Amino acid sequence: MKHIFYIITAAALLLTSCVSGQYTTQGNNISQAGNDSEHYILTYYPMAVEQMHKHGIPASITLAQALLEGGAGKSDLVKNANNHFGVKADKRWKGKSYSKWDNGKWCQFRVYKSAQESFEDHSTFLLSNSRYDFLFKLNIEDYKGWARGLKNAGYAEDNQYPTKLINLIEKYELYKYDSYKKNRKKEDSYSKSSEITDNPQAPIYTSTPERHELLKTNGLIHTIAANGDNLESLAEELGISKRKLRKYNDIYKGYLLKDGDIIYLEKKNNKAKRGNEFHTTQEGESLHDISQKYGIKLKMIYKMNPMYKSYAKIGVGDIIRLR
Repeated sequence: MKHIFYIITAAALLLTSCVSGQYTTQGNNISQAGNDSEHYILTYYPMAVEQMHKHGIPASITLAQALLEGGAGKSDLVKNANNHFGVKADKRWKGKSYSKWDNGKWCQFRVYKSAQESFEDHSTFLLSNSRYDFLFKLNIEDYKGWARGLKNAGYAEDNQYPTKLINLIEKYELYKYDSYKKNRKKEDSYSKSSEITDNPQAPIYTSTPERHELLKTNGLIHTIAANGDNLESLAEELGISKRKLRKYNDIYKGYLLKDGDIIYLEKKNNKAKRGNEFHTTQEGESLHDISQKYGIKLKMIYKMNPMYKSYAKIGVGDIIRLR
C-alpha cells in the first residue's frame, strides 16, 4: 500500500508542476518532410491572414508558430486536441483538456473543437496579456521584430525561439502573407471550417478579384486558372515558386495557362483512388489532361500505359489504366 501511495503522490506532483509558461515549444517535431510543412501552410494560411486582419498579428508569425509548436500539424496536440499552438489549460480554461508528457512532467493542454478555434484563441492570448502590447506597435511586416519580441516578453524559454521562427518564415517565404490585402466584401472571405473537404465545390476560401479559390480534390490542394493567368502571377499570389508549379503539374517551360486548367499546389499521386481504376478517353483529351483530372503524376500514367508517348493524343474511347 505504501508503494501505491508513493506512486500516486509522485504522479500528482508531476501533474501539478506544469506551471512554467503558457505554451510549450514542439520545435523538435518540426523535422517533418518539406511537403508536410508546405501542405500545412497552404491549408491554414487563410486562417492566419484572417487573424492578421482581425487582430493585427502578422500572418507569417502565426504560421511559423503553428509550424513550430504543432509540428506542421503532425503533433499529438493537433491530432488529439486541435491545439495548433501548444496552449496549456490554466485555471482560466473552462473547456476540456488533454494530458500530455512535456519537458519531464505531465501537463494539461486546451482542447478545441476546431483549428479555427485554436487560431482564434492564440490571438486572444496575445491580445489579453499586457506584456505583448508593445508588439502591436510594430509594423505588420516586421516579422523579425515580432519573433524577437515574443521571446523577450516571455512567450518561450528557448533562446533559439526567435531564430527558429525567422528561419521558418524565410524558408517558406511566409512574409508574403503579411502583405495580403483584406477582402472588401461584407462577408469574410475566409472559410470558418477547420476541415478542408475533399470536394471541388467546397473552397478553402472564397475567391475575390485578387484571389483564386483553393480547392481540394483527389486529396490534393489545387486552384483553377482563369483567362489572363500565368505561372508568375499564380506563384506570387500563392507563395509557391514557379519551378514547383511546373514540376507539380508536369508543365513544360513556355506552357501558356488556359481558362479552366487545374493547377496543383503539391505533388500529385502515383495512382488514382480505388473505384477509378480506368478512364475512357474523350475527344481531344491528352494523357496530361487525364493526369490533371485525376491528380496522378504524368510519368506514372506513362508507366501504366507504355503504349503511349509523351503528350500523345489518344483516340476517343481508349481505355487508360489509372491504378
